[in-house]
Amino acid sequence: MAGALLTTYRTVIRLCGGPLLPALSFLGRLPTAMCQLGTLLLVARTSGSLATAGLVGGALAAGQTVAGPVVGRLADRLGQRPVVLAAALLNACAVAALVVAALGRAPTVPLAALGAAAGASVPQVGPLARTRTVALARRAGAGERTVSAALSLEGTLDEVSFVLGPALVGVAATVAHPAAALLLASVLLAGCASGFALHPTAKAVAPRRAPARTGAAHAGGAGEPYRRRGTVHGLRASAALQGAMFGACQAGITALTEELGAPGQSGLVYAAMGVMSAVAGIAMASVPVSVGLPLRRRVATGAALVLALPLLVVHSLWGLYVVVVVLGSAYAPHLITLFALTERAVPPSRLGESMAFMTSGIIGGQALALTAAGPLAEDSGPAAAFALAVGAAAAACLLALTSRPDTEPPSPAADTGTDTGTDTGTDTDTDADADTDADADTAVDADTVADTAAGAARAGEAVPDGTAGKAPAAGSAGRALPDGAGARRVPPDS
Repeated sequence: MAGALLTTYRTVIRLCGGPLLPALSFLGRLPTAMCQLGTLLLVARTSGSLATAGLVGGALAAGQTVAGPVVGRLADRLGQRPVVLAAALLNACAVAALVVAALGRAPTVPLAALGAAAGASVPQVGPLARTRTVALARRAGAGERTVSAALSLEGTLDEVSFVLGPALVGVAATVAHPAAALLLASVLLAGCASGFALHPTAKAVAPRRAPARTGAAHAGGAGEPYRRRGTVHGLRASAALQGAMFGACQAGITALTEELGAPGQSGLVYAAMGVMSAVAGIAMASVPVSVGLPLRRRVATGAALVLALPLLVVHSLWGLYVVVVVLGSAYAPHLITLFALTERAVPPSRLGESMAFMTSGIIGGQALALTAAGPLAEDSGPAAAFALAVGAAAAACLLALTSRPDTEPPSPAADTGTDTGTDTGTDTDTDADADTDADADTAVDADTVADTAAGAARAGEAVPDGTAGKAPAAGSAGRALPDGAGARRVPPDS
């Protein structure tokens, strides 16, 4: 199994044109994980006020939550390259300005404004990397297992960045000063996020003109956008609940380690949970495609609820380590499944925006839960904060059990009605150009694409646009197609 998993991830790396793109996207998203804690430590040290530090940190989170989908939408409409380049440079300047202002002991309001600017200008490398990797896989004719592995890889990079980022901040704050960590983040933003923007694979997600809306689309697909809009909103709510679990657990872990006289262990406990989540995320690529995404979502949320219950009764440091490490095994599978369902529910022309919406939901849910769980833990003990995490897990599980997300391609009538309301005309030439660019830039040779397409046809999977052959309605071996396998999806707007 390990050999097959390694082969699958090698395929994903090859589709990305080599390891450079994943490396750049990882280093480009690392500053986002560093800035939240780095800002709190820096402002707390320079101002001497935890309240001021919390306000500035909250402004940074709010800016990222609100502006993230805007950045994603701009990337969908204008292309990732110009948007990420501009955002990376603006973000690097905003973070550097925040450092200078904090060291100069600026008043609270200017600090909060700079924090909000730093959050709003985050280049959203994580969500846009997901969008790009999935687009490369789809254009190369990869099967559902490879697409799932691409999302698993991106989820793992996220988890590792959110473990390594705070660790780097902690080391820099101990060895030198929190300002050093934020300045390092600024350099990474200017260099690696810009490198991600300039990578040749950016052409694979170049904006495409949508076909004009026809009368048939209006009549035949009228109900589909509304059904899928409900699906997308439900997925975003689940992402916010997952973020709430993060925030409540963070508050509870901090309160319990302080109660046990080991406050320095809080970061290590949280990091251990993140490492376990990353391992589980890597393993997600080995789940058979016959196990549908709705089932994966229900299993992950059910496991999170059951595994969170021991948090209510844990009273020792080692017991806390064991509980949170085991709980971490449910986090990445849930998030990876949510992103996979989002990829199926929205049109390619809105995928960057939708991925950014999901990330913003996680950040917003975490910030709100942390704000609520902190006072709860202070007044009633760590169990009160953990109870909030259990409540969020129960709500996510209930939502997964009651929702019926669309995993099938939309009806043909709805496929023709993907007009954004501003663009008109056909996209035949644009698609051809984009496919040519993607094939060249991802360094996938013709034999690899042909083999992938042939394998997909033999297994009964869809053959996406740009590959030879026509996807059969069912597998040649006589088995049913897994959820979501089928023709190239161009769903209506979410």
